[in-house]
Amino acid sequence: MSSPTGGTGDGGTGDGGTGDGGANRATAFAAGAGGLVLAALLLVALNLRAPLTALAPVIDQVAAGLGMSSAGVALLTSIPVLTFAVCTPASAVLVGRWGPERALVVGLLAILVGTLLRSSGSVGAALVGTAVLGIGITLGNVSVPVIITRDFRRRAAGVTGAYTATMNAGSTLTTVFTVPLAVAFGWQWALAGWGVLAAVALVAWVPAGRSLARRHDGVPTSDTRAQERQRATAQRGLAVLLAIAFAGHTAGYYAMSTWLPTILADRLGFDAATAGSGAAPFQLAAVVGAFLVPLGLTGRLSERTVATVQCVLWLTLPVALLLVPQLWWVGVGLAGAAQGGIFAVIFTLVARRSPSVATARRTSAVVQTGGYACGATAPIALGAVYEATGGWTAPLALLTALLVAMTVALWLAAGPPRVATAPSR
Repeated sequence: MSSPTGGTGDGGTGDGGTGDGGANRATAFAAGAGGLVLAALLLVALNLRAPLTALAPVIDQVAAGLGMSSAGVALLTSIPVLTFAVCTPASAVLVGRWGPERALVVGLLAILVGTLLRSSGSVGAALVGTAVLGIGITLGNVSVPVIITRDFRRRAAGVTGAYTATMNAGSTLTTVFTVPLAVAFGWQWALAGWGVLAAVALVAWVPAGRSLARRHDGVPTSDTRAQERQRATAQRGLAVLLAIAFAGHTAGYYAMSTWLPTILADRLGFDAATAGSGAAPFQLAAVVGAFLVPLGLTGRLSERTVATVQCVLWLTLPVALLLVPQLWWVGVGLAGAAQGGIFAVIFTLVARRSPSVATARRTSAVVQTGGYACGATAPIALGAVYEATGGWTAPLALLTALLVAMTVALWLAAGPPRVATAPSR
């Protein structure tokens, strides 16, 4: 499906589009191996958040088992997001050098090794393992949008939605089942056991990645340098806007993930168990939100319309908590769905608006570097504002301002492109 605002065709490869041979290969791919590759890609996506959310439910047991302070345990939860921000530029270079197929193999191996190291029983191994885990996920974060741009461009919205939903499903899986596993086997085995997800993804991805690599061997590029320069100029503006949007979204997501139970307890008088249960739909609803985006786009809504609706829904949570806290449950559900949808919108735009695979890789790197840097610092900033003001009004107002900036940037980014991205095939 072409983008409602000038989307692109499927099957661009290398650093540009494809000639007739590339188009023929794209047709054969879509008719044959595409489904198997997509299934393998979704198994990869299952690993890109699940190992991180597995830690939170057993964080007290980990702290006791390793003899770590609260600050040390907080470091274990913040290292991966900091790694996303710091390592994304280098990961983008490696993806360009190795190809996304090989980069994903390395990333999955790092996720598996990091998961096992983190669970080995010493503070040093836990810290190193968490960093290795973060590096592996960063390679996946960069590689998957490149593959979607190159191999699923016509279905970018649907595939990005499925990718986003699968990541959230993985988070839900580890959040729900880590505690029962820890009760049965101890926290170390409970955390290490999730390495099976990476092992299964490796078994599926290695042959799928090889088929992709063979498909793209020797495919010529069709963009001239002049075309690439013209498109790159337009892409820089898009990258900046999407980086601002993703920064606002990611800051909001990590801030709410960290502080929402506390906010519900302080503003509504909930006990800890009730506040935790009340915050849970914020994560669970993201699976639904990720699928709303492709449904909206296949229904011939414009990218701008879909993006704007998702942004408004995201804003309902801080606004409700500020003005009508008794309606907190409405905001939690709507914003939870929207935070999954916004992720899908942003990376659908990266896939559809990038004129080449190289441009998609660079754009994705810019967007993720800025976004995850804000995501890593937002919980600390909101906590500091809370400490300084003694209440949640100022932090929620700050969060609302960040989400308004996200809305403006995404509204601009989702408008009709100034320069056509690539011809439909």
